[in-house]
Amino acid sequence: MDTNIQKIRHSLSHIMASALLELYPKTKLGIGPAIENGFYYDFQLQKPLEEKDLVEIEKKMKELISQNLKFEKKNIAKRQAKKLFAIQPYKLELIKELPGDSVSIYTTGEYVDLCKGPHIKSTKEIAPNSFKLTKTAEAYWKGDEKNKMLTRIYGLAFETEKELKEHLAMLAEAEKRDHRILGQKLDLFHIDNTVGQGLPLWHPKGAMLWRVIEDYWYQQHLKNGYELVRTPHIGNRILWETSGHWNFYNASMYPPMEVGQSLEGKQKKEKVKESEQFLLKPMNCPFHLQIFKNKPYSYKELPLRWAECGTVYRFEKKGELSGLTRVRGFTQDDAHIICTPEQVEDELKKVIDFILFMYKSFGFNIDSINVYLSVRDPKSNKYAGNNDGWKFTEKILEKVAVEKKLNIKKDVGGAVFYGPKLDFKIKDAIGREWQCSTLQFDFNLPERFDISYINNKGEKQRPFMLHRALFGSFERFIGVLIEHYAGVFPLWLSPIQVSIIPISDKHIDYAKEIKEQLEVNGIRVEIMLDNETLGKKIRNAEMQKIPYLLIVGDREIEAKSVGVRARGKGDLGSMKTDEFINKVKEEIMKKL
Repeated sequence: MDTNIQKIRHSLSHIMASALLELYPKTKLGIGPAIENGFYYDFQLQKPLEEKDLVEIEKKMKELISQNLKFEKKNIAKRQAKKLFAIQPYKLELIKELPGDSVSIYTTGEYVDLCKGPHIKSTKEIAPNSFKLTKTAEAYWKGDEKNKMLTRIYGLAFETEKELKEHLAMLAEAEKRDHRILGQKLDLFHIDNTVGQGLPLWHPKGAMLWRVIEDYWYQQHLKNGYELVRTPHIGNRILWETSGHWNFYNASMYPPMEVGQSLEGKQKKEKVKESEQFLLKPMNCPFHLQIFKNKPYSYKELPLRWAECGTVYRFEKKGELSGLTRVRGFTQDDAHIICTPEQVEDELKKVIDFILFMYKSFGFNIDSINVYLSVRDPKSNKYAGNNDGWKFTEKILEKVAVEKKLNIKKDVGGAVFYGPKLDFKIKDAIGREWQCSTLQFDFNLPERFDISYINNKGEKQRPFMLHRALFGSFERFIGVLIEHYAGVFPLWLSPIQVSIIPISDKHIDYAKEIKEQLEVNGIRVEIMLDNETLGKKIRNAEMQKIPYLLIVGDREIEAKSVGVRARGKGDLGSMKTDEFINKVKEEIMKKL
């Protein structure tokens, strides 16, 4: 059921379209729905809009709202609707596609739109100064690249002016935390169009951050009873035809690569071409199942928990790419758990505990996590498998989620084609929700790949399989971490934990001695050797958000000590080198 704020947002999209038509009468109308935190409308305009135009449109919207206009719904015959929207080609296209002989329209003052609603009763329900137009973007009609490019105008809308101001403040803070900007400033990564959009290049500091996270990931998986596997970046198309991904998912896969060779036929003059089609892997599942099929397994050997940090490739649309959070090549922290029916509930609970443990380890508030139970839409035919399988897996996922006291929200239609899932959405330091972990139930692939184990009766039996990813992908998780911490990583995660600053060239040898001592103790350290003043070196290190700076000069050499500056705390005075090393090691151990 639509909430009141959704009705307000939807109604504001109509008010915006009405304002556009008054200001630019030749405007052609697309569609205008409510979205999270606001609304948008797509238009075909005579000229590009500038920032000052948005101000003018917003002003006109407020004029219309002040007139206390009513939203009135009518059902009319299609032939009447075609006359009504005779100069609106996109509306005519929608009318043609809608089923039945009639359509619904909404009238607001002199403005009429093709719409099923719902809307507010009148514009007096819109609080003054509770909305704001924010930006324009290009958008293909119906999201299809073959269609005409339209102008999309976005707006924010809330029930009160106070809520809008709070959201705008959050957006301002989010801009400061933007991982795409911080990634460049902190020298972590960049995306080079020469290499390809959606394909990040990791710089030394970024690669070190990745390595720290990955080492911790491996360490915790081995502690939790997982075994590691590795699989190729490409595979025969037959794998994904067998899995069903080729039929259900091929629009998001890179095109097949045909690899062939010429062979001599019966006669030497005759050449026969033999070829195979290979795909960049979009997921790891088929490979893991082929490993399982390589030998027989007994029920005594289950559950099997196989984990892999495997890079996969998906051809995401150009307009959907965004920094590290939406890329075309990414590394999934993937695992598949193959188990008996008796083990499946316990394994689900263990995965949930593991997910929450990992989030807590990286500084997220696990009490604020929302978990979306994604089930199939019973009206859709896009899903594989049978009704009994779906009913069973949806029921057991919900049962486990309730028993683990997760904050559950049901998402009807959100299931993947092969089974239901739990999607974990974490909140960052400024309250934004991010989709990362997923736990998926798969009763489809074990059947498609015909995998089995020998049960306690000596008979073949089909196992259950769980897919899970704790981070979702390393790229996305690191992007979220950058924004969560605004680049100010805790000591244990920081790519460079200590920066040594020699006061002059004659202190470099001592700085190298300190560096060696820190490295022996597993501390990540660098020496700043750039030709700058001491003050400039300190400022540069602080801009790089390095947790500790060690200043070394004559006094430190004589006392066998270091001058310590801590990020956010300033000068901590002089410390013996061993004392400083012990302090840092303790903080790292406590994940501070």
